[in-house]
Amino acid sequence: MTPAERRASLSLAGIFALRMLGLFLVLPVFALEAARLPGGNDPALVGLAMGIYGLTQAVMQVPLGLASDRVGRKKIIVIGLIVFALGSVVAALAGSVQMLVVGRAIQGAGAVSAAVTALLADLTRDEVRTKGMALVGISIAAMFALSLVAAPPLAGAVGLGGLFWITAALAVAGIAVVLWWTPAEPVQHADAPRGRLADVWLHPHLWRLDLGVFVLHTVQMAMWVVVPGLLVQAGLQKAQHWHVYLPAVLASFVMLGGLFAAERRGQLRAVLRFGIALLFVVQVALWLLAPRAPGLWTLGALMFFFFIAFNILEATQPSLISRLAPAHARGAALGVYNTLQSLGLFAGGALGGWLVKAGGPQAVLVATSALALLWLLLGWAQAVPARPAAAPAS
Repeated sequence: MTPAERRASLSLAGIFALRMLGLFLVLPVFALEAARLPGGNDPALVGLAMGIYGLTQAVMQVPLGLASDRVGRKKIIVIGLIVFALGSVVAALAGSVQMLVVGRAIQGAGAVSAAVTALLADLTRDEVRTKGMALVGISIAAMFALSLVAAPPLAGAVGLGGLFWITAALAVAGIAVVLWWTPAEPVQHADAPRGRLADVWLHPHLWRLDLGVFVLHTVQMAMWVVVPGLLVQAGLQKAQHWHVYLPAVLASFVMLGGLFAAERRGQLRAVLRFGIALLFVVQVALWLLAPRAPGLWTLGALMFFFFIAFNILEATQPSLISRLAPAHARGAALGVYNTLQSLGLFAGGALGGWLVKAGGPQAVLVATSALALLWLLLGWAQAVPARPAAAPAS
């Protein structure tokens, strides 16, 4: 990476980290803390307050992605972070679960993932772009790991409202990073084409990657419906679940070094297929082992392999999207991609909860295995270029 590419990658990874840390700090304690508010005795309402973020984010991803193609990435990122901060303030001041729903919905409307990822693609060369995407993935996973440890004591000290104030402050810090650290975006000529949804919907290969991120995040959310119960069944207290999650998250980071090597060798397709296959194997293993009450070491190993697959796929797919999408429609393409990601989070929670109620944990694992198999069959045939074709000499 050149110094400019390194600065762009680190600053944009920092924006993701600040935003996601605020989100992750809330999630581990949200249900327990929200139960103390008026309306907190209604699990459906509490669940809506948790999930509404993903729904409004899905609605706004494409419009803000398109807007970033037309008016500029950094402007949209700043606007989105302001909206996210405002939603955090509303949630911090909420005196009821109903107001938490409003605050979380406003938070989700500040959907800047597509614009941030598109700007990273704009500011990096193709041969190092996956490294930049992997830095973003590492920053998100690191914030998830930190939140598992920090959320319970922070909630005890400042409460749910205090966590939302911290979230708002982190969003403001993200705005400062955009304005004073992130490099200027490339200049667009006035007559340059602007992104259109037709450039994305009609693309012969992008839809497979969009389906892939939907499956990945549906599986991820459904997993959190099942795995905590398996850990309790294995003898681990609820407050100790991070003892399994945190080592698995941190240990899986080391595998990203292989991703960088694969990028240099032009083997991203092989990495994509490996990640999908590993995800499938983990889901099937959990499905087969769940009735036998797997022990903590077994569950820890499976979570380790799950996070390897998750980190690989989170870093690889946006890089492939940025290579496949026309440059003038990159924001639109990543907007669609992130919309399917958000819908996957929403669907995974809803699907997981409904299936547990209807058929128990195994029903969830059968469904996630089937989804992973579908993706494996489609992903194995994925015809994406390892590197874009060189431009013809003029």
